[in-house]
Amino acid sequence: MGRTRGTRTELEALLATRNEHPESLQEIDDQIWSRFGETHAVLVLDMCGFSRLTMRYGITHFLGMIQRLHRLVRPLVMEAAGNVVKTDADNVFATFDDVPDALAVALRIQRQLATANTFLPDDWDLYASIGIGHGRVLMVGEDDLYGHEMNIASKLGEDLAERSEILLSQAAYDRLPSQAGESLGVRFEEKSYSVSGVSMKAFSAVTAV
Repeated sequence: MGRTRGTRTELEALLATRNEHPESLQEIDDQIWSRFGETHAVLVLDMCGFSRLTMRYGITHFLGMIQRLHRLVRPLVMEAAGNVVKTDADNVFATFDDVPDALAVALRIQRQLATANTFLPDDWDLYASIGIGHGRVLMVGEDDLYGHEMNIASKLGEDLAERSEILLSQAAYDRLPSQAGESLGVRFEEKSYSVSGVSMKAFSAVTAV
């Protein structure tokens, strides 16, 4: 049986101690990472088209689409032994043991959305952009997480990926076995971005033709 994850209350207490004792920052940080730190692949999904659909049909239409998206995504994550950590409006945050599982699920999500869209009116179509990172994160209870690669995955999924695109961070891409693209039926295109003046590299998973 795995350890019980640290709670929000525990984290808040440690952060309060950190703020009160700047002379002990490293020691307290070590305690925080020891209690909450885990290594995961992180998948962040963002549904595309919020502003347009809300302006045209109102918020209830969009909320209904979010529910349909969540009902499609959650079982796919669970089937791959992943964990939907939280949902926030039209975003889904999930963790996996490693990147190949996260990428395989991301590809299944995009395929199932494309299939579902063939049976729906155009303005009911669901589209998602997805970012994937990998690294050590702070897992708080069962419903929240923090970390550098989580932030990168969020940036990729919410801001940089185009509609129906999957972007991997450098750290996530480095976790893939050499034959991963071939086994999953994708190839990877390297892309470069400038985020707040900082250069960042990502890798787009493109379905092989």
